[in-house]
Amino acid sequence: MLLSSPAGELEYVVAGSGSPVTIFAHGLGGSVAETRPLASAVAGIRVFLQFRGHGQSFRPARPPGYTELADDLSAVADHVGATRALGVSMGAAALLNLAIREPRRFDRLVFFLPSVIDALRSPEVRGTLAEMARAIDSGDVEPFVRNEIPPVARETSAGRQYARIRAGALADLAGLVRATAAAVAVTDREAVRGIKAPTLVIGAAGDPLHDVHVAEDLAELIPDARLHIFAEPGPVWTHRAELRALISGFLG
Repeated sequence: MLLSSPAGELEYVVAGSGSPVTIFAHGLGGSVAETRPLASAVAGIRVFLQFRGHGQSFRPARPPGYTELADDLSAVADHVGATRALGVSMGAAALLNLAIREPRRFDRLVFFLPSVIDALRSPEVRGTLAEMARAIDSGDVEPFVRNEIPPVARETSAGRQYARIRAGALADLAGLVRATAAAVAVTDREAVRGIKAPTLVIGAAGDPLHDVHVAEDLAELIPDARLHIFAEPGPVWTHRAELRALISGFLG
């Protein structure tokens, strides 16, 4: 489905029935396919947003900032009546931006692999993102993307398919990769303390694109937050059942 927002048309997909209504916001170069596994055990209606520049959503002339991505999330959430939200990486940053603007907007929040709060990502992560942007520029991003997949899953049919799809999705997003590497979700971390919703924050140790301390800091700042850190990167691949149970249990 397409929603006409003030900025342009935004794509979204709806699954399930009943209540509550939960919106899922993907990461950089992500898609509905990326967030669907996180929602498979969640009750009620699940709504999967495609941010501007992704899927069939409109492509802006310049890379959007987190405030603009938060506007996308807000527009679709308002349209479908979402009362709960989950954000992945870039989607988590957009959700955080929206949550401090409207602290009572959602009654439950999930931040999966949050990437940034009010400080730039670590030099190591920014270096990895710079490598990703160069790989996109060269037209040879699939080998880079394959390294995001844990070795145990890299050579599986699912791993190879994921690498092809993600490489295609990233093909023209070098500008957005560079922009997110130089951006923060919020300018005042103390404002995060104003978020009222019960929150689940999920991180993973050793993730090359997501500093684990960001998840730890975010859970410490939000008054009613629960933190879960996976001991290794790639929990979608290595601990999928546990991850699904964690999310669905929290979202009820």
